[in-house]
Amino acid sequence: MGFRITFLGTGGGRHTTMYQVRSTGGMLIEHDGKHLHVDPGPGALTNMHRIHYDPVLTDSVVISHCHPDHYSDAESVIEGMTHGGWRKRGHIYGSPTVIEGEGNLGPCLSPYHLGVAEGFTVFRPGDVLDIDGMRVEITKAVHSDPTNVGFRFHTDNGIVSYVSDTEYSDEIADQYIGTRVLILPVTTPLGNRIRYHLCTDDALTFIDRVRPELAIFIHLGVVILKRGADSQAAMVQEATGIRTIAGRDLMTLDVGEELRVSDAERFDDDWIPPSSP
Repeated sequence: MGFRITFLGTGGGRHTTMYQVRSTGGMLIEHDGKHLHVDPGPGALTNMHRIHYDPVLTDSVVISHCHPDHYSDAESVIEGMTHGGWRKRGHIYGSPTVIEGEGNLGPCLSPYHLGVAEGFTVFRPGDVLDIDGMRVEITKAVHSDPTNVGFRFHTDNGIVSYVSDTEYSDEIADQYIGTRVLILPVTTPLGNRIRYHLCTDDALTFIDRVRPELAIFIHLGVVILKRGADSQAAMVQEATGIRTIAGRDLMTLDVGEELRVSDAERFDDDWIPPSSP
């Protein structure tokens, strides 16, 4: 069966989120007839409307950590998943800060929204989940939210990994060896490393170590966008020999025998989903 990602937002970090230079809406994953929303931050709802995606189709919501660019639209997505809270359905997955709160972070979901879903799960590195029939491994990250994680999605055509926000180390990168598609949060450009995030220098080392078939930059910050995310990705491709692209909002990735990258059809209208009251 097919596996498709629609990137509802390819920006990340405080300033991209504040100014919405790029949307920060996370990823919509379609697999085996199911719909999984990962990290629905600002822009998720707007871009779902632009592609005429009805949020009631959502089966599960996954939130990697408790930072606004990864969760701020989540409660509305959950209301969509549960038909406005009238149908108890779907499942919510999140790190401890997302579901329970820890230290000065979270929880970012209200007890009401946790309660309208059929269930919720707190995950930690090392967990292996069955999300709507898909095997998902939870990986370690090093981030200012200490409970943040990454993901390895097992598809019929190889592993698609979403690293989520992290500093680089060989230990972090080695978790993703065997990955066919590596989705990397590259927040800053070459020579501009900041704590708890990846820059282009880190991406080059990461990609060269993992050797995926395709690498995709997301979580693009304002500085890398000003510098030119496409040129930064091209630089990494030239250095590693690995196909590397900078993600763009409403880009789609179809994972089959071939990897196909295209743009989702989008609309500029007052569309109202047929499921609405």
